[in-house]
Amino acid sequence: MKKNNTKFSREIVKGYERAPSRAMLRGVGFEDKDFEIPQVGIASTWSQVTPCNSHINQLAESVSKGVKSNDLKPVIFNTITISDGISMGTEGMKYSLVSREIIADSIETVAGCEGFDGVIAIGGCDKNMPGCLIGLARLNRPSLFIYGGTIMPGVYKNKKIDIVSVFEAVGQFAKKEITEEELKQIEENAIPGPGSCGGMYTANTMASAVEALGMSLPGSSSQAAVSKDKKLDCLNAGIAMRNLLEKNITPKDIMTRKAFINAITVTITLGGSTNAVLHLLAMANAVGVKLELDDFTKIGKKVPVLGDLRPSGKYMMSELVKIGGIQPMMKTLLDAGMLYGDCLTVTGKTLSENLSKTKKYPAKQKIIKPLNDPIKKDSHLVILYGNLAPDGAVAKISGKEGLKFEGKAIVFDSEEKAMEAILKGKVKKGHVVVIRYEGPKGGPGMREMLGPTSAIMGKGLGKDVALITDGRFSGGSHGFVIGHVSPEAAMKGPIAIIKNGDKIQIDAQLQKIDLKISKSEIKNRLKKLTNFNKKYKKGILAKYASLVSSASKGAVTDVFDQ
Repeated sequence: MKKNNTKFSREIVKGYERAPSRAMLRGVGFEDKDFEIPQVGIASTWSQVTPCNSHINQLAESVSKGVKSNDLKPVIFNTITISDGISMGTEGMKYSLVSREIIADSIETVAGCEGFDGVIAIGGCDKNMPGCLIGLARLNRPSLFIYGGTIMPGVYKNKKIDIVSVFEAVGQFAKKEITEEELKQIEENAIPGPGSCGGMYTANTMASAVEALGMSLPGSSSQAAVSKDKKLDCLNAGIAMRNLLEKNITPKDIMTRKAFINAITVTITLGGSTNAVLHLLAMANAVGVKLELDDFTKIGKKVPVLGDLRPSGKYMMSELVKIGGIQPMMKTLLDAGMLYGDCLTVTGKTLSENLSKTKKYPAKQKIIKPLNDPIKKDSHLVILYGNLAPDGAVAKISGKEGLKFEGKAIVFDSEEKAMEAILKGKVKKGHVVVIRYEGPKGGPGMREMLGPTSAIMGKGLGKDVALITDGRFSGGSHGFVIGHVSPEAAMKGPIAIIKNGDKIQIDAQLQKIDLKISKSEIKNRLKKLTNFNKKYKKGILAKYASLVSSASKGAVTDVFDQ
C-alpha cells in the first residue's frame, strides 16, 4: 500500500512529538502495527430511538471485522439519529431535517479531528443517508456508504402492513371505519423488528439513489436489515476500502454530475420520495456539483416510472429484495441508454462493469414493469412554478390522483391545526388544504406532512382533496400533494397571502400552480405582510433557522458558491 494512503493519520501518530497521541490511542486498543497502516473511521448511526437503526451497532462490528481483515485499522464512532415516524405530527419533527446537518457536521468533525484516512458510514433512516453523504463529500477522503437495510413487513388479517398502514388507520378510526381494538392490532403488528420503513419511502429511495450514485456497493440498497446479504455487504466494505485507499479514489471522483443524473433517473423509475429532490440537491451542493430543480424536470420528461411500490403502488421493498433488488432494473436502464455507464463507483469499477453480469428479473414478476409498459410514461416528481411558487414546488403525482386539480383553499398556519380539522371532518371534497409556516425557516425544520396526508387518505378523500405546503412530505405520503413551496411563508412567499375560499389551480401537465386572484390583489396582499416572528430564539432550531437556505436549493446550511 502506498505511503500517501496514511497521509491523514500520520499527522496524528508519526514522530516522537506525537507520543501523547499514540499513548491515548493505545488506551483504546492500538498496537505498534496499527500506527503503520491506514486508519478507517466507521461512522455508526446506531440508536435505540428507532427500529431503522436499532441493529446498526451489529453491522458496524461486521464492518470493523472486514476492515481489519484487509490490514486496515478500524475505529468505530457514533453520530446521531432521530425518528421521523415517532415524532411525526409533533414539535419534535422540527428536528428531523436539522439532524441531516448535525450528522454531516459530526462525521466531518470526528474524521477531520482524528485524522482518518478513509471513512465508512452506515445509515438506516431518512436523514442518515444524505447526512452521511454530505459529510463524506466535504471530507473528500476514500469513503463509502452502507445502507442499514429494509424492515420486513408486518402482517394483519393476512395482509402485509407497515408504518404508513398505522397512519392511515388513524384516519379510518376517525371516520369510524375501524374499531379502537382494530387500530391497536394494526399498531401492534406493523413493525416486526429492525430496518427502515418498508415501502419506497424516503429511506429506501435514498438508499437506491446512493447506490445509483456509485457510493455504496452493488446491492446494498436492496437487502433486508437482518440478513446474510447485509452482513456480507458489511464485510465486503473492507475489501472495497482497501482498493479505494490504494487507488486514492474519493467522493469527488464518484459524485459527478453524470452520477447525480443516474441517481435521479433511478429515483424516478422506482417512484421514489419527494425528499430525494431536497437531499440530492444538498448532496450535490456539498461536493460542488451544479444541480438544480429544473434538472429533475428535464430528466423526468425522458424517464418512466416502473416500480409498483408502496405508497402509491402495491409492493414492499422486501418483495423487491426477493427478486433481485434494483440491479436488474438498472441494467435495463443502462441497456436502453438511460444511465451513464462510465461513472466510477466505490468498487473502483464503472457502473457498466458492475452491472455486466447482472441477471434479469424472474419472468413472472410484477413489481418492476417493463420499459414498454410503464406505470407512468414520465416522472411522478413534478416541479411546479407559478404565482404561488415563483421559486418552485415539488409535487408527487403518480397519475392515479389525476393530473389537474382546482379547488378552494382552506388555510392553516400549522400542521397541528390542519390535522385537527381533517380528523373533525372540516376538510371537504374540493378543498385545497394549505399548510404554511412549516418551511425550513418558518417551521423551522420543514416538517413532513405524513399525518395530514394519511388522514386524508384514511378519510377516503385521496382523489377529492389536494394539499399544498411550504413543508415537505414523508416518502409514505401519497395523494395530490405539493410540497417545498418556495419562497416559504416565513420569507413572505405568496403562500403567506392565501385566504380561505381563494381558488387554487394545479396542473401537473403544464407544471403550474397558481392562486387565481388578480396581480394587483397579490401585490396588495404581499405589501400588507408583516415580518415573520421567529418561533425559537435560542438553541439548535434558532441556529438552523438563521443559516438554512430555501427548499429550492436543498435547505442546506452551507450554500456552495456556484
